[in-house]
Amino acid sequence: MLKKVFVTLTLLVLAFSMHAQNLQLHFDPRHALHGDKMSQKNYFTATFEMFKPDKWGSTFMFVDLDFNQSRGNIGTAYVEIARDLKLGKSPIMAHIEFNGGVGKAENFGFSIANAYMAGASYATTIGKANIGTYLVYKYNAFEKASNDVQWTVTWGMNVLNDKVTICGFLDIWTQDKKATLGDGVNGKHIVLLTEPQFWYNVTPNLALGSEIEISNNFLNNKDKAYINPTIAAKWNF
Repeated sequence: MLKKVFVTLTLLVLAFSMHAQNLQLHFDPRHALHGDKMSQKNYFTATFEMFKPDKWGSTFMFVDLDFNQSRGNIGTAYVEIARDLKLGKSPIMAHIEFNGGVGKAENFGFSIANAYMAGASYATTIGKANIGTYLVYKYNAFEKASNDVQWTVTWGMNVLNDKVTICGFLDIWTQDKKATLGDGVNGKHIVLLTEPQFWYNVTPNLALGSEIEISNNFLNNKDKAYINPTIAAKWNF
């Protein structure tokens, strides 16, 4: 089973890297900033990212690989695939999305619960900024499924004669409290995750910068807000 998972993830990463628009490497010092509350060590994350528009809409996908195990081995692999579909001449598009992954903690493996989303999206340009947003129904496939709503905003722009790129996203979604706090806890809480990125474009291909993860109620951050900046390099294909 583990071999099948490894082969599948390898094929995914190879496919993404062949068609990706950029490859990023982030140093994440979250252990130094927050101790064992966030992670037992600092680690590197590699991101393969692709955005491809076409006459029917656009496709966005990325894979994150966290090198957070002993001797720098990969401990977590996470993938998102999203598709916007044009609806005739309407500025509103249909949006479908899948999120999921696998990981390893100490001596056991785990699955990051799949999320399936469907709804509507809209994209526009304001000055130099490309802005996108979507509102979707979200099915979180936890052991006890959670039916939720997610709102997302994305942005990207170049400034200072294209020497600086500012981009990122903001996700806000609902989620059953028992999914992170355990059985016996009823109701929903609101999860917030935003990751603004700031890049200095050394050349058209090479950029240096940072991604700042700001989260609340996310993963093991139960009812806590955290800020986790990275030190990063990016290669644009």
